[in-house]
Amino acid sequence: MPRSTPRRTVLAAALAAAAGTAAATAAPASAAPAAGPEERADSCADARGHAPAPGLVDNRFWHTYTDWRCGTPDGTRAVSGHRPGLVIGTPVGRTDYTDPHTGKASTWEHASWTSPTHTSTVPATEVIASWNADTPPGTWLQVELRGTYGDATETPWFVMGRWAAGDGDIRRTSVDGQSDGKATVWTDTFSVDDPASGLRLVSYRLRLTLYRKPGTALTPTVRRLGAMASDVPDRFTVPASTPGLDHELTVPRYSQNVHVGQYPEYDNGGEAWCSPTSSQMIVEYWGRRPTPEDLAWVDPAFADPQVCHAARLTYDYQYEGCGNWPFNAAYAASYRDMNAVVTRLRSLTDLETLVRAGIPAITSQSFRKEELTGAGYGTSGHLMTVIGFTAEGDVIANDPASPSNEAVRRVYLRREWENIWLRTKRYNASGKVVSGTGGVCYLYFPDRPTPAQRKALAAVGIS
Repeated sequence: MPRSTPRRTVLAAALAAAAGTAAATAAPASAAPAAGPEERADSCADARGHAPAPGLVDNRFWHTYTDWRCGTPDGTRAVSGHRPGLVIGTPVGRTDYTDPHTGKASTWEHASWTSPTHTSTVPATEVIASWNADTPPGTWLQVELRGTYGDATETPWFVMGRWAAGDGDIRRTSVDGQSDGKATVWTDTFSVDDPASGLRLVSYRLRLTLYRKPGTALTPTVRRLGAMASDVPDRFTVPASTPGLDHELTVPRYSQNVHVGQYPEYDNGGEAWCSPTSSQMIVEYWGRRPTPEDLAWVDPAFADPQVCHAARLTYDYQYEGCGNWPFNAAYAASYRDMNAVVTRLRSLTDLETLVRAGIPAITSQSFRKEELTGAGYGTSGHLMTVIGFTAEGDVIANDPASPSNEAVRRVYLRREWENIWLRTKRYNASGKVVSGTGGVCYLYFPDRPTPAQRKALAAVGIS
């Protein structure tokens, strides 16, 4: 049964039962420097929020030189140029970090940057952060979120990810056990425990901490940092959209099932690799791919070694899978001049807008076998790529849950596909009510999109 990771369904089920049950916990002290200065209260504090649909989704991403200058640095500095970013300037201290997945203890220099407070256009039940960065060997980064609820109380600093492009220094990881009794971080998603209570997160800040080996001039370079905040209502069905595009993009086709049983240390290939397989298809659509040196570690007997590479470099050692949404986006953005975000869309009309401009999307959905004609399987969570639409408006998808690369291209009925992607509630095979993803997708695009691509991205709330 294809799935995005082995544990996302468990997390969704836990979320539904979590109201009032989680004890407040702090992020592990071993990786967190002392709290830095608060954000600036200046005119650029909240200038670039975007909402593709009122009341549903808000996106805020910091990525321009002005954006980086508007935050509060603590040992970091903004760099200008072709692609502005944030780097370590003068480290503010050292911290010890014991990697929970290797037991290795190391000392790191660090510096941090705190975003201005962003007041969401959508008081949110969920927030998902994502980031784009270069982390040369000897460096890594941590992303945290702190928010304010509608009742004027604040969250603690929640760790949204500890990340490096490689795995030679630390093991990239989410952090379990984070809750303040009102909300919980489930791997990559901040989620209000009891949305029916009316509690919402109304604003937030992000804190970025950059680490390097002491005494070196190394630094991560962060190109983009932000989050998607949303309040998608409970729904088993969504209104049907009207077909508006007959167009198909030429996207490489890779099957996850070609890799069944490969690399158990990265969750064993096959059904567990839908997310990195989809990511690799889109990375290569944009003309990027690993070098032969990058792939030298892969068994030469394995087909499509770049898919193995993507699985390794998206693997979340705490989650024990390759389906961490922001980690996939960060992997895609580790390639030259690439951007990647995690967001939600409102309908297939939004996907048509993107495909018309030449931008494919990776979507997350779950369904019973009988709910998606022609799939031949059911899934509690699966990623595939939307690459086009037929004249009738049906969805053309590169579905990695296929027996071969040649079989990856599928056509799915528009009404069925739209509903399984956008709903937030569904019945599983046992008749139990479980969660749906509510339109989650990854968008990967070049740093210099065409005017048409820029317009399409803006139309779905991405700048």
